[in-house]
Amino acid sequence: MTMLKEALKLGLNENEYSEIVNTLKREPNHVELGMYSVMWSEHCSYKNSKKYLKRFPTKGERVLVGPGENAGIVDIGDGLAVVLKIESHNHPSAVEPYQGAATGVGGIIRDIVAMGARPIALLDSLRFGNLKNPRVKYLFSNVVAGIGDYGNSVGIPTVGGETYFSDEYDENPLVNAMCVGIIKKDEIKRGTARGVGNSVMLVGALTGRDGIHGASFASEELSEDSKEKRPSVQVGDPFMEKLLIEACLEVLKFDFVVGIQDLGAAGLTSACSETAARAGTGIEIDVDLVPKREEGMTPYEVMLSESQERMLLIVKEGYEEEVIKAFKKWDLNAVKIGKVTDDGMLRVLEKGQKIAEVPAKSLAEGAPQVIHEIREPIVQEEKDIVNVKVPEELNEVFKILLSLPNIADKSLVYHQYDYMVRTDTVVAPGSDAAVLRVKGTKKGLALTCDCNAFYCYLDPYEGGKQAVAEAARNIVVSGAAPLAITDCLNFGNPEKNEVIYQFAKCIEGMAEAAEYFKIPVVSGNVSFYNESKNKAVLPTPVVGMVGLMEDILKHTTQSFKKQGDLVILIGENTEELGGSEYLKNVHKIRYGKPPKVDLKKEKLVQDFCLKAIELGLLRSAHDVSEGGLAVALAECAITGGFGFKGDIYTSLREDAVLFGEAQSRIIVSIDEKEFSTFKRLAEEEGIIYQVLGFVDKDSFEITVKNNRMRKISLGLDEISYIWRNSLKWALEK
Repeated sequence: MTMLKEALKLGLNENEYSEIVNTLKREPNHVELGMYSVMWSEHCSYKNSKKYLKRFPTKGERVLVGPGENAGIVDIGDGLAVVLKIESHNHPSAVEPYQGAATGVGGIIRDIVAMGARPIALLDSLRFGNLKNPRVKYLFSNVVAGIGDYGNSVGIPTVGGETYFSDEYDENPLVNAMCVGIIKKDEIKRGTARGVGNSVMLVGALTGRDGIHGASFASEELSEDSKEKRPSVQVGDPFMEKLLIEACLEVLKFDFVVGIQDLGAAGLTSACSETAARAGTGIEIDVDLVPKREEGMTPYEVMLSESQERMLLIVKEGYEEEVIKAFKKWDLNAVKIGKVTDDGMLRVLEKGQKIAEVPAKSLAEGAPQVIHEIREPIVQEEKDIVNVKVPEELNEVFKILLSLPNIADKSLVYHQYDYMVRTDTVVAPGSDAAVLRVKGTKKGLALTCDCNAFYCYLDPYEGGKQAVAEAARNIVVSGAAPLAITDCLNFGNPEKNEVIYQFAKCIEGMAEAAEYFKIPVVSGNVSFYNESKNKAVLPTPVVGMVGLMEDILKHTTQSFKKQGDLVILIGENTEELGGSEYLKNVHKIRYGKPPKVDLKKEKLVQDFCLKAIELGLLRSAHDVSEGGLAVALAECAITGGFGFKGDIYTSLREDAVLFGEAQSRIIVSIDEKEFSTFKRLAEEEGIIYQVLGFVDKDSFEITVKNNRMRKISLGLDEISYIWRNSLKWALEK
C-alpha cells in the first residue's frame, strides 16, 4: 500500500500501478517505480494520443525512416537523405525560459545526430501571451535569447519559424524546436541495442541532478507550485554539444557502433529501455560506472537525471577503446556502463547488487492506453458576421493590422539568430520559407513550420487541414515540392472532453490534407497539459515541413523585384471573415467559422504556382494568410522596397476582399512580357486568377470597386515604418 501511495505521488494511477505489479509479479521498489513513472508519463508514452496518431499517413516512395525512431528520414536523391524532427519544450520554458528554450534546441539537435546525420538548420515555432503583460515580455525575451545563444554557439543556423501572440498563452508559452539534417543513405543509424554481449557506453557530459522527473513535469498542468520545480529544468552547454556532435559523427562512420540514442526525457531509463525494446534485447548497467557531476547521487537520481549533452552508444564488444580514444580527442567522456543481454530485461546494478530489474519493453511500450469518450463540446452561439459594418476609414484599419504583433515584422526575433553560419542559407528568415543549398549538388531544401491556432480553436478539423495546406503553400511559393511533415501537437489537458475532441479533430483534418497532398508524416511530438488555472492554450498543431527543389537557382521569394511588373492573384477571393486578425482586432469578434480549405482547389493552385516557377515565369510568389490580401501585398512591397498600385473589381464586401483570410490564394509578380504565357498556362490548368495591378515606385494603393469605390492609399515609407517597428514598440510599452 505504501508503494501505491508513492506511485500516486509520482503521477501514476491505480490502474497503472496494478499493471506494473502484474508485469513484475511483485511490487516495484523505489527505483523501479521512478523509472515507470517517467516512462509511463504522457510525455514519454503517448498513452493519451497514440490511438489518434495512427490516422496519419506515414509511408511514401521517398520515406526511408518513419515514426518510431529519433527522427524521420526521406530520400532526396544523389545518395542523400534529409532528416527532420520537431519537439516541444513548453513546460520547462514556462518556469525557466532561457534554459528551457536552450535545452529544447540542444535536445532536438541530438535527435538528428542520433540518426547519424549532420544537423544543418534549426527552426522554431513560438507562442506567447499578451505583450502588455510584463511576465510575457520576460518569457518572450528569455526564450528568444535561449534559442539564439544555444544555436549560435553550437554553430547551426536558425533559419526560420513563426512567432504568435494570444492571451491564451499568458501562463503557458509554447516553445517548439525543429531541426533538419543531411545524411548519406548508406550511413543511417538506428536507436537499437543489437548484439548480445555488446557494450553499452555513455558519452558526453557528466550526469547531475538537473532534470530529474522532467518528463513527469511535462505531463501535468502548470500551477502555483511549478516555480518550485525549477530543478526539473535541465541546464545546457552548447559548447559541449558542439564537441559531442563532432565526436559522435566521427565514430558513427565505423561499423563497430551498432546503435545510438539521445539521452533526453527520462535520461538513462528512456535511452536504455527504448534501444533494448526496439531490438528485442535487454540491457544491464552499473550506476557506479556512470560519470557523475555531483557527490552522493543515488541510483534513482542517476537513472532519472535529464542532464544534457549525453548520448548512449551500443558498441561491438572489443572496440570500446576505439570509442574512448575518439571521444578523448574531443575532451569528452566515453565510459562503458553495461552490456546488451538476451533476456529482455533492463537491469540496474549498484556495488554488484541488483537494485532494479524490469522488462525493457514494458517500460518503453507497455503503458496502458487511455481510451477517451469523444464528445463534441457545446457549440457557442453563432452570430451573423456579415452584419458587421465595413469601416469607413480603411487606411486606419490597414495600419492597425500592420502593427499587430502577429503580423508585424519579426526581424527583432530572428536578428538574434545566426542564420548564415555554415554558408548554405540561400533564403534567410523573412520570406515564406527558408531555403538552403545541399552541398555538392544543384538541389535546395525549403523549410517551414506553420499553424493558425485560432482557426483550430474555432474549428479543429478545418484548422488542422489549414495548417498542412499553409505549410505546403509556403514550401511551394519558395519553389520547392513538399516532401515530408514533422508535427508538434500542443494541447491542454487530454482528460477534458473539449481538449481531446480538439486533438482528435485536428488530427483528422491534418491527416486528410496530408493524404490528399501525398505528404507523409515521418516524425513528431505530442505535448499535452499546456494548461493552468483552468485555462488551456489554443489547440496548436504545428506543422513542420521540408520541400525539395532540383535546381536551387529557381528558388523564389515573396519580395517584389522590379517596378512595372504585373501583380496577379492566383486563386479567388471569398467573403470569409471568420477567424481573421481583422475581425479579432478591429471588431473584437472571436467567434464564427474560419475559412475552409478546399483541398482540390488548394492542390490546383499549388501545382500551378510550382509549375510557373519551374518555367521561370514568376519574379515573386507569396501566400495570403494572416491579415488577408492587403497585408500580403504590403509584405511583398515592403520586403522588396517597391510600392503597389492596383484595382480590384468585385461583388464582395470590401473588408472581406482586403482583410479576409480565404485560403488557396497566392500573390505573384511577373514581367508583363510573360503574361500571355502565364494566361495560356492558367487556362490549360483550369486556374482562376485576377490581375491586381502593378509594382509601383514608392506608393501603396489598392482600390476596391464594387457598387462603390473604397481605397487604401498610403506611402511605402509609412507602411514600412509601422510594420518594421511595431513589435519593438509593443515590447517597450
